[in-house]
Amino acid sequence: MTELAERLLGAVQGLRRVVRRRVRADVPGFPLPGAQVEVLRVVADHPGIGVGATARELHLATNSVSTLVNQLADAGLLRREPDPADRRATRLEITDTARDRMASWRRVRTELVAGALTGLSEADILTIEQALPALEKLMGILKEQP
Repeated sequence: MTELAERLLGAVQGLRRVVRRRVRADVPGFPLPGAQVEVLRVVADHPGIGVGATARELHLATNSVSTLVNQLADAGLLRREPDPADRRATRLEITDTARDRMASWRRVRTELVAGALTGLSEADILTIEQALPALEKLMGILKEQP
């Protein structure tokens, strides 16, 4: 199992690294560090989420996420709104600029991978399709672990 785990991690990390580098070249705007992108993804998926809940979702320290939120707010990509139920708490929302940038990033990323998939055989594509449910289950298991 250890060898399989190492090969899987190497393949996934390598794929993410290549796609990230290629997309950075094609998407306008300054490149964002991975941690900032992750915060934007969580906030986009959970509008109105707080800093603490974002930190829990990402398995990061609250002060680290707070720093990332400040950076993203300063860049005009994230908005902090007071929680109407608790004025001491802050709710996070992505800005239209961030939403547009994320949509562009997703489009370019999807087109890049879709184009590369056309270079594979039908058997290879079928193998990837059949592996996806197991990979999604594995991701779920890993997400739930402390």
